[in-house]
Amino acid sequence: MRPVALLACVACASPASHGQTSPWVDDTSLPAGAPTPIANRYRDVAAKIVATARADRGAYTKLAHLTDRIGNRLAGSASLDHAIAWAAQTLKDDGLVVRTEKVMVPHWVRGAEEVSITAPITRHLRALSLGGSIATPKAGITAPVVVVHDWKELETKQEQVKGAIVVYNVAMPAWTAEHGSGYGKTVEYRSNGASRAAKHGAVAALVRSVTAHSLGTPHTGAMRYDNDASKIPTAAITVEDAELIDRLSQKGAVTMHLRLEPQTLPDVESANVIGELRGREKPDEVVVIGGHIDSWDVGQGAHDDGAGCVTMMQALRVLRQLGLTPRRTIRVVLFTNEENGVRGGKTYAEQHAAELGKTVLALESDSGGYPPRGFTVTHKDEAAGKRTRARIADIATMLAPIGAQRVTAGHAGTDVEPMEPSGVPTVGLEVENRTYFDYHHTEADTLDKVDPANLADMVAAVAVLAYVVADLPERIDAP
Repeated sequence: MRPVALLACVACASPASHGQTSPWVDDTSLPAGAPTPIANRYRDVAAKIVATARADRGAYTKLAHLTDRIGNRLAGSASLDHAIAWAAQTLKDDGLVVRTEKVMVPHWVRGAEEVSITAPITRHLRALSLGGSIATPKAGITAPVVVVHDWKELETKQEQVKGAIVVYNVAMPAWTAEHGSGYGKTVEYRSNGASRAAKHGAVAALVRSVTAHSLGTPHTGAMRYDNDASKIPTAAITVEDAELIDRLSQKGAVTMHLRLEPQTLPDVESANVIGELRGREKPDEVVVIGGHIDSWDVGQGAHDDGAGCVTMMQALRVLRQLGLTPRRTIRVVLFTNEENGVRGGKTYAEQHAAELGKTVLALESDSGGYPPRGFTVTHKDEAAGKRTRARIADIATMLAPIGAQRVTAGHAGTDVEPMEPSGVPTVGLEVENRTYFDYHHTEADTLDKVDPANLADMVAAVAVLAYVVADLPERIDAP
């Protein structure tokens, strides 16, 4: 559901992936009646895994603790430290071999936010500073507004932009079965809007929240500054307020006042959490399954990415409950700092560089807690990628009862991407997440939006794929 052309990473503001949905591409699902040698070998054990996982609510119990007792978990925060300690202890309690691995992460703190229209009306607006933004001067900024709807219009209005606040009113299209979400094409205004506006002399930039549906909730996320542009403060405003400003500007001049107080503090120590179910024959060969333990500093981080983390944690608990120990080691990795730096994923690849040749697969879930629909697969070698997709499609036939048998070529995930240059096959768990961006990076990303049954199905899909890949006599991408 994620064609590469539509992807843009919310964490690093560069081409990658983070929960984007889009149409299935290069579908290698097996047609009815196709031979399934792997499924034939593992059908009985996979059925037991699926039945056990679907009857279990352990993932939801874990997610409830993570969200309700700990809450949001931005890099550098005490709550992220608490979440890391909780995850490590929980994995130990589930019987895994557990450790944490040090990662230095950025420490950006939001601070106070005041955004208002001062003319032709007076109106306070809801806003969230974008991650990485600098602060306004202490007294704030009051300036005229220039509304643009795309990069071309920004260039056309560059003379007006000097000394102004640029408002990007760029609408994200609604999700469709044919095209998925338009997130990848729209998020570039959040990522790059400040620097593009600053190059024409703007004093600040505001971005319409990257969502197709809004109930007055602003969506935060990462932005980046270009080295060849001045740094200006930037924030997200609601869809409703972006439309209001646009309508007012069509009738005459609009001025706004901004006071934003974010700070970027020195890097601090964090950690990736590692839990292992050691293999019985080839323990030095590894299947990685993971999600990111951090979140933005609003809401509870339930869909993004608490759901992915607890899915991976519970998958190994289900395998242990069934007494299943595969040939290879299955390693759950809860990556830190995906949202505003990807330090966890990058550091993991660096720290484990010597063993990436024996990492037979890396699976990530970072698209929310929704019904699983299949997997996307990336491999640096085209022929090996085709073999990997074909074999995963074979395995996925055993997931037909939960509707997760689709397999495609596509980006797997931001945190596993740094392993790809070493030849590690990377896989993303794809889910039916058409409502994901309604809650994404907002105060509304809370536990009540997650269905326990959907989480259980995600656990089933992950546990089956991870177990079979780890237990196969040969590597999943072997000739």
